Amino acid sequence: MTGLDDAALLAVVALGSAVGASALLRVSWPRRSPAAAILLWQALGLASGLATVGTLIGLALPASSGGLVRSVLRAAALLGDGDAFGMAAMFGLRPAGGAVILAVRLACLAAGLALLKLLCWVLLAALAAALQARRRQRTLLTLLAHGDPKVPGALVVDYPSAAAYCLPGLRSRIVVSVGTLELLGRRELAAVLAHERAHLRERHDLVLLPFTALRRAFPRSATCTDAHRAVALLVEMLADDRALRGRPARELVTALARFGTAGVCPAPAGALAAGEGEVAARVTRLLHPVRPLPAVVVLGICLAAALLVAAPITLLVV
Repeated sequence: MTGLDDAALLAVVALGSAVGASALLRVSWPRRSPAAAILLWQALGLASGLATVGTLIGLALPASSGGLVRSVLRAAALLGDGDAFGMAAMFGLRPAGGAVILAVRLACLAAGLALLKLLCWVLLAALAAALQARRRQRTLLTLLAHGDPKVPGALVVDYPSAAAYCLPGLRSRIVVSVGTLELLGRRELAAVLAHERAHLRERHDLVLLPFTALRRAFPRSATCTDAHRAVALLVEMLADDRALRGRPARELVTALARFGTAGVCPAPAGALAAGEGEVAARVTRLLHPVRPLPAVVVLGICLAAALLVAAPITLLVV
């Protein structure tokens, strides 16, 4: 199989991932099984990025064999050795129009590598920004927060408005304000704390990180913005489901309704808050619960996600 064949297949994967993401925004089943939907969103994002990068590299290396990654490494070695004949053979050049074809293919190669670098960079930058923000918040909490027997294991800040959020990480923290303690009853507060513990236990911050990075890298992309909003809502719904284990839904519903009436302060950067993420949609889902997807359907979604990611990786490596 040539590089152009690989590029064509990867372009199909990239296009299919974009179409799949658009379709996933319009269907209602993700709210029945948020975990499966989040997995599919992750697979669509990863497959789209890898396939787009691979398409550009495949267009640059039409004589590819043994995988596009190996071809890039082989091209770098030939370039380092100054082997003009080897480079010409790899790029499929002929005397007529060779310079133009070489320029186009080098441009495709540069674009593919630049896109790969950008995607890696924005992910690392988003992670660094989140870690820095959490470190700053922990320093402030050391100075301003205190414990309270009403919320064992959490920190309380003397702030009159309602606020409840968690700071994930190795030194995770759950923070509530005095305004929240005055607003919520004991059982409602317990439901909110269970919601935040679910965020910390399942590391939902890491689930959101790639989508946050893409939204910051491409702020004008409606697809990136919609994907981030959809996954953020699914993460909150998943934490809601975890919080309902062993307690009635009305406690969390009442807490969210009171948050919505009182107005919740936005969570600081790097934190996850119970009162965020389209509260009305979450309350409606809690008041009118639907049956989760059958296990066989969830299994099918998981297999589809695995195949979706495996396809570009196989074309790039094998």
